[in-house]
Amino acid sequence: MVVCGTGIATSTVATGKIKSYLEEQGLSSEVHFLQSKIADEVSAIGNDEYDIVVSTTMVPSSIKDKVINGVPLLTGIGADKVFEEIKSKIEA
Repeated sequence: MVVCGTGIATSTVATGKIKSYLEEQGLSSEVHFLQSKIADEVSAIGNDEYDIVVSTTMVPSSIKDKVINGVPLLTGIGADKVFEEIKSKIEA
């Protein structure tokens, strides 16, 4: 699940970058992508309904430890760390 404030703009950018990375790594067939706005997904994230959650917006502190900060995918600074975290969760 990739979430942003509206479920449209920055989550689309992040999803595209994650898909490209996973294709390069040969892992794209391991993943099914969903996009949404954070407000609609807080309870689902809290209930562990998704294997991986990447957010390009602030998330409530109650679910913060279950969410990968995806802002580096937008800025480019630290994006490699985000990709590696996603990859390690897929391979786990």
